[in-house]
Amino acid sequence: MNGFKLLIDTNIVIRLEDAQPVQASLAELVRLCTENSVGLFVDGANYDDIARDKDAARRAVTLSKLAKFPQLRDIPLPPEADLIARFGEIKRDNDRSDVRLLAVLDAKAVDFLVTEDIGLHRRADRAGIGASVLTVEEALEWLRQTFQAKAVRLPYVEERKAYEIDPKEPILGSLRRDYPEFDGWFDSCRKKHRDCWVLEIDDQIAGIVIRKDEAHAEAGTVNPGPKILKVCTFKIRDEFRGEKFGELLLKQVLWFSQQNGYDLVYLTVFPKHGFLIDLLRSYGFEATAERGNGEWVMEKVMIKGPLPAPKASICEEDRLVYPRFYDGEVVRKFCIPIRPDYHRRLFPEIAEGKTLPLFPSEVRMLDHRRDRTPGNTIRKVYLCRAKITKLRPGDLLLFYMSKDEAYNFSQSITTVGIIEQVNHAAATDDLIRLTAKRSVFSEKELDGLAASPKSPIKVIDFLLAGHISPPPTLDNLLRSGVFNGSPPQSIAELNAARYAALRPNIKLGFDL
Repeated sequence: MNGFKLLIDTNIVIRLEDAQPVQASLAELVRLCTENSVGLFVDGANYDDIARDKDAARRAVTLSKLAKFPQLRDIPLPPEADLIARFGEIKRDNDRSDVRLLAVLDAKAVDFLVTEDIGLHRRADRAGIGASVLTVEEALEWLRQTFQAKAVRLPYVEERKAYEIDPKEPILGSLRRDYPEFDGWFDSCRKKHRDCWVLEIDDQIAGIVIRKDEAHAEAGTVNPGPKILKVCTFKIRDEFRGEKFGELLLKQVLWFSQQNGYDLVYLTVFPKHGFLIDLLRSYGFEATAERGNGEWVMEKVMIKGPLPAPKASICEEDRLVYPRFYDGEVVRKFCIPIRPDYHRRLFPEIAEGKTLPLFPSEVRMLDHRRDRTPGNTIRKVYLCRAKITKLRPGDLLLFYMSKDEAYNFSQSITTVGIIEQVNHAAATDDLIRLTAKRSVFSEKELDGLAASPKSPIKVIDFLLAGHISPPPTLDNLLRSGVFNGSPPQSIAELNAARYAALRPNIKLGFDL
Protein backbone atom coordinates (compact mmCIF):
# COMPACT_ATOMS: atom_id res chain seq x y z
CA MET A 1 0.00 0.00 0.00
CA ASN A 2 1.38 3.43 -0.94
CA GLY A 3 0.26 4.90 2.38
CA PHE A 4 -2.75 6.94 1.26
CA LYS A 5 -6.00 6.29 3.10
CA LEU A 6 -9.55 7.36 2.32
CA LEU A 7 -12.33 7.37 4.92
CA ILE A 8 -15.76 6.83 3.35
CA ASP A 9 -19.00 8.20 4.73
CA THR A 10 -21.83 5.83 5.63
CA ASN A 11 -24.02 6.86 2.71
CA ILE A 12 -21.20 6.02 0.30
CA VAL A 13 -21.08 2.49 1.68
CA ILE A 14 -24.85 2.08 1.54
CA ARG A 15 -25.01 3.13 -2.12
CA LEU A 16 -22.12 0.95 -3.28
CA GLU A 17 -24.37 -1.88 -4.43
CA ASP A 18 -27.61 0.00 -4.95
CA ALA A 19 -29.17 0.20 -8.41
CA GLN A 20 -28.53 3.93 -8.85
CA PRO A 21 -26.66 5.93 -11.53
CA VAL A 22 -24.05 6.84 -8.91
CA GLN A 23 -23.22 3.14 -8.52
CA ALA A 24 -20.78 3.21 -11.47
CA SER A 25 -18.74 6.02 -9.92
CA LEU A 26 -18.60 4.28 -6.56
CA ALA A 27 -17.54 1.00 -8.14
CA GLU A 28 -14.86 2.88 -10.06
CA LEU A 29 -13.68 4.46 -6.80
CA VAL A 30 -13.21 1.02 -5.24
CA ARG A 31 -11.48 -0.29 -8.36
CA LEU A 32 -9.00 2.60 -8.64
CA CYS A 33 -8.20 2.48 -4.93
CA THR A 34 -7.52 -1.25 -5.20
CA GLU A 35 -5.38 -0.87 -8.33
CA ASN A 36 -3.30 1.92 -6.83
CA SER A 37 -3.02 0.47 -3.31
CA VAL A 38 -5.00 3.30 -1.72
CA GLY A 39 -6.74 2.20 1.47
CA LEU A 40 -10.51 2.57 1.87
CA PHE A 41 -11.60 2.67 5.52
CA VAL A 42 -14.71 3.02 7.64
CA ASP A 43 -14.95 4.29 11.20
CA GLY A 44 -17.03 3.59 14.27
CA ALA A 45 -19.15 6.60 13.33
CA ASN A 46 -20.36 4.59 10.32
CA TYR A 47 -21.57 1.83 12.63
CA ASP A 48 -23.25 4.39 14.89
CA ASP A 49 -25.19 5.68 11.86
CA ILE A 50 -26.37 2.19 10.97
CA ALA A 51 -27.34 1.32 14.54
CA ARG A 52 -29.94 4.11 14.37
CA ASP A 53 -31.70 2.43 11.43
CA LYS A 54 -34.88 0.86 12.84
CA ASP A 55 -35.31 -1.46 9.84
CA ALA A 56 -33.57 -4.66 11.01
CA ALA A 57 -33.32 -6.24 7.54
CA ARG A 58 -31.86 -3.13 5.96
CA ARG A 59 -29.53 -2.70 8.93
CA ALA A 60 -28.17 -6.22 8.42
CA VAL A 61 -27.55 -5.59 4.70
CA THR A 62 -25.69 -2.36 5.42
CA LEU A 63 -23.56 -4.00 8.10
CA SER A 64 -22.58 -6.67 5.59
CA LYS A 65 -21.43 -3.92 3.23
CA LEU A 66 -19.42 -2.23 5.98
CA ALA A 67 -17.72 -5.52 6.81
CA LYS A 68 -16.00 -5.44 3.42
CA PHE A 69 -13.86 -2.48 4.50
CA PRO A 70 -11.22 -2.31 7.24
CA GLN A 71 -12.35 -0.34 10.27
CA LEU A 72 -10.17 2.25 11.95
CA ARG A 73 -9.42 1.31 15.53
CA ASP A 74 -10.53 3.52 18.36
CA ILE A 75 -9.08 6.98 17.86
CA PRO A 76 -8.93 9.26 20.91
CA LEU A 77 -11.31 12.16 20.42
CA PRO A 78 -11.17 15.58 22.12
CA PRO A 79 -13.89 16.53 24.63
CA GLU A 80 -17.23 17.38 23.05
CA ALA A 81 -16.83 21.08 23.87
CA ASP A 82 -13.60 21.14 21.87
CA LEU A 83 -15.25 19.29 18.99
CA ILE A 84 -18.08 21.84 18.92
CA ALA A 85 -15.60 24.72 18.94
CA ARG A 86 -13.68 23.13 16.07
CA PHE A 87 -16.45 21.72 13.87
CA GLY A 88 -19.71 23.39 14.88
CA GLU A 89 -22.77 22.56 16.94
CA ILE A 90 -23.92 19.03 17.75
CA LYS A 91 -27.69 18.89 18.03
CA ARG A 92 -28.43 15.34 16.92
CA ASP A 93 -26.78 11.95 16.80
CA ASN A 94 -26.15 12.45 13.08
CA ASP A 95 -24.22 15.63 13.89
CA ARG A 96 -22.12 13.68 16.37
CA SER A 97 -21.25 11.09 13.71
CA ASP A 98 -20.35 13.82 11.21
CA VAL A 99 -18.11 15.58 13.70
CA ARG A 100 -16.43 12.30 14.59
CA LEU A 101 -15.55 11.67 10.93
CA LEU A 102 -14.02 15.14 10.70
CA ALA A 103 -12.12 14.59 13.94
CA VAL A 104 -10.64 11.38 12.52
CA LEU A 105 -9.53 13.33 9.45
CA ASP A 106 -8.17 16.13 11.62
CA ALA A 107 -6.18 13.58 13.64
CA LYS A 108 -4.35 12.55 10.42
CA ALA A 109 -5.60 8.96 10.73
CA VAL A 110 -6.64 9.25 7.07
CA ASP A 111 -5.66 11.54 4.21
CA PHE A 112 -9.11 12.30 2.81
CA LEU A 113 -12.78 11.93 3.73
CA VAL A 114 -15.10 11.00 0.85
CA THR A 115 -18.72 12.11 1.26
CA GLU A 116 -21.64 13.46 -0.77
CA ASP A 117 -23.05 15.19 2.35
CA ILE A 118 -23.01 18.94 1.65
CA GLY A 119 -23.31 19.60 5.39
CA LEU A 120 -20.06 17.74 6.05
CA HIS A 121 -18.31 19.71 3.31
CA ARG A 122 -19.51 22.97 4.82
CA ARG A 123 -18.36 22.00 8.32
CA ALA A 124 -14.96 21.07 6.89
CA ASP A 125 -14.67 24.36 5.01
CA ARG A 126 -15.45 26.35 8.15
CA ALA A 127 -12.82 24.35 10.06
CA GLY A 128 -10.20 24.97 7.38
CA ILE A 129 -9.89 21.33 6.25
CA GLY A 130 -12.19 21.48 3.24
CA ALA A 131 -9.34 20.64 0.87
CA SER A 132 -9.23 17.15 2.40
CA VAL A 133 -12.96 16.42 2.05
CA LEU A 134 -13.86 15.13 -1.41
CA THR A 135 -17.00 14.14 -3.27
CA VAL A 136 -16.93 10.79 -5.05
CA GLU A 137 -16.17 12.49 -8.38
CA GLU A 138 -13.43 14.62 -6.80
CA ALA A 139 -11.89 11.49 -5.27
CA LEU A 140 -11.96 9.80 -8.68
CA GLU A 141 -10.28 12.79 -10.31
CA TRP A 142 -7.62 12.87 -7.57
CA LEU A 143 -6.91 9.17 -8.13
CA ARG A 144 -6.67 9.59 -11.90
CA GLN A 145 -4.58 12.74 -11.71
CA THR A 146 -2.22 11.30 -9.11
CA PHE A 147 -1.77 7.73 -10.27
CA GLN A 148 -2.87 7.31 -13.88
CA ALA A 149 -1.64 8.45 -17.27
CA LYS A 150 -4.51 9.93 -19.31
CA ALA A 151 -5.29 10.08 -22.99
CA VAL A 152 -8.00 12.68 -23.54
CA ARG A 153 -8.04 16.23 -24.87
CA LEU A 154 -7.74 19.24 -22.60
CA PRO A 155 -11.05 21.12 -22.88
CA TYR A 156 -11.62 24.75 -23.71
CA VAL A 157 -14.81 26.78 -23.54
CA GLU A 158 -16.23 27.22 -27.03
CA GLU A 159 -18.97 29.52 -28.34
CA ARG A 160 -21.97 27.82 -29.91
CA LYS A 161 -25.49 28.65 -30.95
CA ALA A 162 -28.29 26.61 -29.41
CA TYR A 163 -29.24 25.19 -32.82
CA GLU A 164 -25.78 23.55 -32.95
CA ILE A 165 -26.60 21.46 -29.86
CA ASP A 166 -28.18 18.06 -30.51
CA PRO A 167 -31.36 17.81 -28.37
CA LYS A 168 -30.41 14.16 -27.73
CA GLU A 169 -27.16 15.10 -25.96
CA PRO A 170 -27.00 13.09 -22.68
CA ILE A 171 -26.25 16.25 -20.67
CA LEU A 172 -29.77 17.50 -21.35
CA GLY A 173 -31.42 14.43 -19.79
CA SER A 174 -31.40 15.59 -16.17
CA LEU A 175 -32.67 19.02 -17.24
CA ARG A 176 -35.73 17.31 -18.70
CA ARG A 177 -36.31 15.57 -15.37
CA ASP A 178 -36.18 18.87 -13.46
CA TYR A 179 -38.13 20.88 -16.05
CA PRO A 180 -41.06 19.07 -17.74
CA GLU A 181 -41.34 21.93 -20.25
CA PHE A 182 -37.63 21.76 -21.17
CA ASP A 183 -38.04 20.42 -24.74
CA GLY A 184 -40.37 23.23 -25.77
CA TRP A 185 -38.11 25.82 -24.18
CA PHE A 186 -34.99 24.38 -25.83
CA ASP A 187 -36.71 24.36 -29.23
CA SER A 188 -37.40 28.07 -28.69
CA CYS A 189 -33.71 28.63 -27.84
CA ARG A 190 -32.70 26.89 -31.07
CA LYS A 191 -35.08 29.00 -33.15
CA LYS A 192 -33.83 32.21 -31.51
CA HIS A 193 -30.17 31.24 -32.01
CA ARG A 194 -29.54 31.62 -28.26
CA ASP A 195 -25.84 31.94 -27.35
CA CYS A 196 -24.13 29.07 -25.50
CA TRP A 197 -20.77 28.08 -24.07
CA VAL A 198 -19.90 24.40 -24.21
CA LEU A 199 -17.14 22.12 -22.99
CA GLU A 200 -16.50 19.09 -25.18
CA ILE A 201 -14.58 15.95 -24.18
CA ASP A 202 -14.05 13.37 -26.92
CA ASP A 203 -17.01 14.71 -28.93
CA GLN A 204 -19.30 14.67 -25.88
CA ILE A 205 -20.64 17.79 -24.21
CA ALA A 206 -19.33 17.74 -20.64
CA GLY A 207 -20.69 21.16 -19.67
CA ILE A 208 -23.02 23.79 -21.08
CA VAL A 209 -24.15 27.34 -20.32
CA ILE A 210 -27.06 28.90 -22.22
CA ARG A 211 -27.21 32.66 -21.75
CA LYS A 212 -29.50 35.56 -22.56
CA ASP A 213 -29.40 39.36 -22.27
CA GLU A 214 -32.32 40.84 -20.34
CA ALA A 215 -33.58 44.23 -19.22
CA HIS A 216 -34.58 44.67 -15.59
CA ALA A 217 -38.30 44.64 -16.39
CA GLU A 218 -37.98 41.20 -17.96
CA ALA A 219 -35.56 39.79 -15.39
CA GLY A 220 -37.57 40.88 -12.36
CA THR A 221 -34.45 40.72 -10.21
CA VAL A 222 -34.05 42.34 -6.81
CA ASN A 223 -30.93 44.18 -7.99
CA PRO A 224 -31.40 46.61 -10.89
CA GLY A 225 -29.67 46.59 -14.28
CA PRO A 226 -29.97 47.97 -16.78
CA LYS A 227 -27.59 45.49 -18.44
CA ILE A 228 -28.35 42.01 -17.11
CA LEU A 229 -27.03 38.58 -18.11
CA LYS A 230 -29.32 35.66 -17.40
CA VAL A 231 -27.66 32.26 -17.18
CA CYS A 232 -30.60 30.17 -18.37
CA THR A 233 -28.77 26.85 -18.10
CA PHE A 234 -25.63 25.95 -16.12
CA LYS A 235 -24.97 22.23 -16.28
CA ILE A 236 -22.07 19.79 -15.89
CA ARG A 237 -22.58 16.13 -16.76
CA ASP A 238 -22.49 13.92 -13.68
CA GLU A 239 -19.48 11.97 -14.96
CA PHE A 240 -17.35 15.14 -15.04
CA ARG A 241 -18.33 16.84 -11.79
CA GLY A 242 -15.04 16.12 -10.02
CA GLU A 243 -12.95 17.86 -12.67
CA LYS A 244 -13.61 21.53 -11.82
CA PHE A 245 -15.50 22.13 -15.06
CA GLY A 246 -18.22 23.99 -13.16
CA GLU A 247 -15.54 26.36 -11.93
CA LEU A 248 -14.24 26.71 -15.49
CA LEU A 249 -17.68 27.64 -16.84
CA LEU A 250 -18.28 30.05 -13.95
CA LYS A 251 -14.97 31.73 -14.78
CA GLN A 252 -16.20 32.16 -18.35
CA VAL A 253 -19.49 33.69 -17.15
CA LEU A 254 -17.82 36.15 -14.76
CA TRP A 255 -14.97 37.22 -17.05
CA PHE A 256 -17.43 37.75 -19.92
CA SER A 257 -19.80 39.74 -17.72
CA GLN A 258 -17.10 41.97 -16.23
CA GLN A 259 -15.36 42.64 -19.53
CA ASN A 260 -18.61 43.43 -21.33
CA GLY A 261 -19.95 45.88 -18.77
CA TYR A 262 -22.88 43.92 -17.35
CA ASP A 263 -24.44 45.30 -14.19
CA LEU A 264 -25.85 42.00 -12.94
CA VAL A 265 -25.64 38.26 -13.54
CA TYR A 266 -28.33 35.89 -12.29
CA LEU A 267 -29.56 32.32 -12.56
CA THR A 268 -32.11 30.09 -10.86
CA VAL A 269 -31.21 26.87 -9.06
CA PHE A 270 -33.06 24.28 -7.00
CA PRO A 271 -31.92 24.07 -3.35
CA LYS A 272 -30.98 20.40 -3.82
CA HIS A 273 -27.94 21.50 -5.85
CA GLY A 274 -26.00 22.42 -2.72
CA PHE A 275 -22.52 22.19 -4.22
CA LEU A 276 -23.42 24.56 -7.06
CA ILE A 277 -25.03 26.98 -4.61
CA ASP A 278 -21.89 26.97 -2.46
CA LEU A 279 -19.72 27.59 -5.54
CA LEU A 280 -21.89 30.53 -6.57
CA ARG A 281 -21.93 32.01 -3.08
CA SER A 282 -18.17 31.78 -2.80
CA TYR A 283 -17.90 34.13 -5.81
CA GLY A 284 -20.41 36.71 -4.68
CA PHE A 285 -23.82 35.38 -5.72
CA GLU A 286 -26.65 35.84 -3.21
CA ALA A 287 -30.05 34.15 -2.99
CA THR A 288 -32.53 37.00 -3.40
CA ALA A 289 -35.89 35.28 -4.01
CA GLU A 290 -37.68 31.95 -4.36
CA ARG A 291 -39.74 31.10 -7.42
CA GLY A 292 -43.08 29.33 -7.32
CA ASN A 293 -41.49 26.03 -8.36
CA GLY A 294 -39.06 26.18 -5.43
CA GLU A 295 -36.04 27.48 -7.36
CA TRP A 296 -33.82 30.10 -5.76
CA VAL A 297 -32.85 33.21 -7.68
CA MET A 298 -29.09 33.75 -7.29
CA GLU A 299 -27.79 37.23 -8.22
CA LYS A 300 -24.31 38.75 -8.45
CA VAL A 301 -23.82 42.49 -8.83
CA MET A 302 -20.86 43.23 -11.11
CA ILE A 303 -18.92 46.01 -9.41
CA LYS A 304 -17.74 48.95 -11.51
CA GLY A 305 -15.44 51.84 -10.64
CA PRO A 306 -12.85 51.98 -7.84
CA LEU A 307 -13.11 49.34 -5.13
CA PRO A 308 -13.21 50.57 -1.52
CA ALA A 309 -10.56 49.33 0.89
CA PRO A 310 -11.64 45.95 2.30
CA LYS A 311 -13.01 46.05 5.84
CA ALA A 312 -12.08 42.45 6.67
CA SER A 313 -10.10 39.78 4.81
CA ILE A 314 -8.75 41.16 1.53
CA CYS A 315 -8.76 37.72 -0.06
CA GLU A 316 -12.35 36.99 1.00
CA GLU A 317 -13.59 40.33 -0.34
CA ASP A 318 -11.65 39.87 -3.58
CA ARG A 319 -13.39 36.52 -4.07
CA LEU A 320 -16.82 38.09 -3.62
CA VAL A 321 -16.14 40.77 -6.26
CA TYR A 322 -14.28 38.34 -8.57
CA PRO A 323 -12.78 38.90 -11.10
CA ARG A 324 -12.17 42.38 -9.68
CA PHE A 325 -9.57 42.73 -6.90
CA TYR A 326 -8.22 45.37 -4.53
CA ASP A 327 -4.64 46.51 -5.18
CA GLY A 328 -4.22 49.39 -2.73
CA GLU A 329 -1.13 50.13 -0.65
CA VAL A 330 -1.85 47.47 1.99
CA VAL A 331 -1.63 44.78 -0.69
CA ARG A 332 1.86 43.53 -1.51
CA LYS A 333 2.73 42.75 -5.12
CA PHE A 334 5.09 39.94 -6.12
CA CYS A 335 6.55 39.00 -9.47
CA ILE A 336 6.92 35.25 -10.05
CA PRO A 337 9.27 34.11 -12.83
CA ILE A 338 7.85 30.91 -14.28
CA ARG A 339 9.26 28.46 -16.81
CA PRO A 340 7.26 28.28 -20.07
CA ASP A 341 6.40 24.59 -19.67
CA TYR A 342 5.02 25.20 -16.16
CA HIS A 343 3.23 28.34 -17.39
CA ARG A 344 1.57 26.27 -20.12
CA ARG A 345 0.26 23.78 -17.59
CA LEU A 346 -1.07 26.41 -15.20
CA PHE A 347 -2.53 28.68 -17.90
CA PRO A 348 -3.26 26.52 -20.98
CA GLU A 349 -5.77 28.97 -22.41
CA ILE A 350 -2.98 31.48 -23.27
CA ALA A 351 -0.34 28.98 -24.43
CA GLU A 352 -0.05 30.70 -27.81
CA GLY A 353 2.78 29.78 -30.16
CA LYS A 354 4.65 32.15 -32.44
CA THR A 355 2.79 32.74 -35.69
CA LEU A 356 4.03 30.85 -38.73
CA PRO A 357 5.14 32.87 -41.80
CA LEU A 358 2.68 31.08 -44.10
CA PHE A 359 -0.23 31.55 -41.65
CA PRO A 360 0.26 34.98 -40.02
CA SER A 361 -3.37 35.29 -38.87
CA GLU A 362 -3.63 31.83 -37.29
CA VAL A 363 -3.28 31.50 -33.50
CA ARG A 364 -1.47 28.28 -32.57
CA MET A 365 -2.14 26.79 -29.14
CA LEU A 366 0.88 24.91 -27.81
CA ASP A 367 -0.81 22.85 -25.11
CA HIS A 368 -0.27 19.35 -26.40
CA ARG A 369 -0.79 17.57 -23.06
CA ARG A 370 -3.24 14.72 -23.42
CA ASP A 371 -4.85 15.08 -20.04
CA ARG A 372 -7.57 16.98 -18.26
CA THR A 373 -6.12 19.08 -15.46
CA PRO A 374 -7.29 22.04 -13.37
CA GLY A 375 -5.32 24.32 -15.70
CA ASN A 376 -8.35 26.34 -16.83
CA THR A 377 -9.92 26.87 -13.40
CA ILE A 378 -10.10 29.81 -10.99
CA ARG A 379 -8.42 28.20 -7.98
CA LYS A 380 -4.87 27.12 -8.68
CA VAL A 381 -1.67 26.15 -6.90
CA TYR A 382 1.92 27.21 -7.57
CA LEU A 383 4.83 25.16 -6.22
CA CYS A 384 8.35 26.45 -5.65
CA ARG A 385 11.25 26.58 -3.21
CA ALA A 386 11.48 30.35 -2.96
CA LYS A 387 12.77 31.51 0.44
CA ILE A 388 10.53 34.56 0.60
CA THR A 389 8.35 34.74 3.74
CA LYS A 390 6.30 37.90 3.07
CA LEU A 391 3.46 36.28 1.12
CA ARG A 392 0.00 36.86 2.64
CA PRO A 393 -3.61 36.11 1.65
CA GLY A 394 -4.86 38.91 -0.60
CA ASP A 395 -1.42 39.82 -1.98
CA LEU A 396 -1.04 39.91 -5.76
CA LEU A 397 1.04 37.57 -7.90
CA LEU A 398 2.30 38.74 -11.30
CA PHE A 399 3.52 35.82 -13.41
CA TYR A 400 6.46 36.50 -15.73
CA MET A 401 7.06 33.85 -18.41
CA SER A 402 10.78 33.33 -18.96
CA LYS A 403 12.37 33.04 -22.40
CA ASP A 404 11.25 30.43 -24.94
CA GLU A 405 11.13 31.41 -28.61
CA ALA A 406 8.25 29.00 -29.25
CA TYR A 407 5.80 31.13 -27.23
CA ASN A 408 4.10 34.36 -28.22
CA PHE A 409 4.21 35.71 -24.67
CA SER A 410 7.78 34.72 -23.86
CA GLN A 411 9.52 37.26 -21.58
CA SER A 412 6.27 39.01 -20.58
CA ILE A 413 4.14 39.48 -17.47
CA THR A 414 1.08 37.55 -18.58
CA THR A 415 -1.16 36.83 -15.61
CA VAL A 416 -2.44 38.19 -12.30
CA GLY A 417 -3.28 36.00 -9.29
CA ILE A 418 -4.54 36.61 -5.75
CA ILE A 419 -2.98 34.63 -2.90
CA GLU A 420 -5.45 32.56 -0.86
CA GLN A 421 -3.01 30.79 1.45
CA VAL A 422 0.59 29.60 1.68
CA ASN A 423 1.70 26.25 3.13
CA HIS A 424 4.90 24.22 3.20
CA ALA A 425 5.26 20.53 2.37
CA ALA A 426 8.15 18.59 3.91
CA ALA A 427 7.29 15.27 2.21
CA THR A 428 5.65 14.01 -0.98
CA ASP A 429 2.59 12.78 0.94
CA ASP A 430 2.11 16.28 2.39
CA LEU A 431 2.45 17.74 -1.09
CA ILE A 432 -0.18 15.41 -2.55
CA ARG A 433 -2.61 16.20 0.26
CA LEU A 434 -2.10 19.97 0.00
CA THR A 435 -2.59 20.02 -3.77
CA ALA A 436 -5.35 17.39 -4.13
CA LYS A 437 -8.04 19.71 -5.50
CA ARG A 438 -5.81 21.95 -7.62
CA SER A 439 -2.70 20.14 -8.80
CA VAL A 440 -1.59 19.81 -12.43
CA PHE A 441 1.00 17.20 -11.41
CA SER A 442 0.99 13.42 -11.04
CA GLU A 443 2.32 11.56 -8.00
CA LYS A 444 5.52 10.76 -9.93
CA GLU A 445 6.09 14.43 -10.72
CA LEU A 446 5.36 15.54 -7.17
CA ASP A 447 7.67 12.85 -5.84
CA GLY A 448 10.35 14.15 -8.19
CA LEU A 449 10.28 17.49 -6.37
CA ALA A 450 11.80 15.66 -3.38
CA ALA A 451 10.13 17.68 -0.63
CA SER A 452 11.91 17.22 2.70
CA PRO A 453 12.18 18.97 6.08
CA LYS A 454 15.49 20.49 4.98
CA SER A 455 14.16 21.46 1.56
CA PRO A 456 10.38 21.99 1.81
CA ILE A 457 8.15 22.95 -1.09
CA LYS A 458 6.22 26.21 -0.83
CA VAL A 459 2.56 25.60 -1.78
CA ILE A 460 0.85 28.82 -2.88
CA ASP A 461 -2.92 28.56 -3.37
CA PHE A 462 -4.19 31.44 -5.50
CA LEU A 463 -7.13 32.71 -7.52
CA LEU A 464 -6.60 33.43 -11.20
CA ALA A 465 -7.71 37.06 -11.57
CA GLY A 466 -7.01 37.39 -15.30
CA HIS A 467 -4.60 37.40 -18.20
CA ILE A 468 -3.10 40.73 -19.30
CA SER A 469 -3.80 41.65 -22.93
CA PRO A 470 -1.43 42.62 -24.38
CA PRO A 471 1.11 41.40 -21.81
CA PRO A 472 3.93 43.91 -21.13
CA THR A 473 7.18 42.64 -22.64
CA LEU A 474 10.65 42.61 -21.11
CA ASP A 475 11.67 45.69 -23.12
CA ASN A 476 8.64 47.57 -21.79
CA LEU A 477 9.28 46.38 -18.23
CA LEU A 478 12.93 47.49 -18.33
CA ARG A 479 12.15 50.81 -20.00
CA SER A 480 9.40 51.71 -17.51
CA GLY A 481 11.47 50.74 -14.47
CA VAL A 482 9.37 47.75 -13.38
CA PHE A 483 12.53 45.63 -13.67
CA ASN A 484 15.98 46.95 -12.87
CA GLY A 485 18.50 45.56 -15.35
CA SER A 486 17.02 42.07 -15.68
CA PRO A 487 13.92 40.07 -14.68
CA PRO A 488 13.89 38.45 -11.22
CA GLN A 489 15.24 34.92 -10.84
CA SER A 490 12.98 34.09 -7.88
CA ILE A 491 9.81 35.54 -6.35
CA ALA A 492 10.46 39.26 -5.84
CA GLU A 493 8.34 41.99 -4.28
CA LEU A 494 7.57 45.05 -6.40
CA ASN A 495 7.73 48.26 -4.39
CA ALA A 496 5.11 50.98 -4.79
CA ALA A 497 7.04 52.83 -7.51
CA ARG A 498 7.60 49.72 -9.63
CA TYR A 499 4.00 48.59 -9.34
CA ALA A 500 2.81 52.11 -10.21
CA ALA A 501 4.92 51.86 -13.38
CA LEU A 502 3.37 48.48 -14.22
CA ARG A 503 -0.25 49.22 -13.31
CA PRO A 504 -1.23 51.13 -16.50
CA ASN A 505 -0.18 48.06 -18.49
CA ILE A 506 -2.35 45.61 -16.51
CA LYS A 507 -5.17 45.47 -19.03
CA LEU A 508 -7.65 42.78 -18.01
CA GLY A 509 -10.71 44.13 -19.79
CA PHE A 510 -12.10 45.85 -16.68
CA ASP A 511 -11.19 48.59 -14.20
CA LEU A 512 -8.59 47.93 -11.53
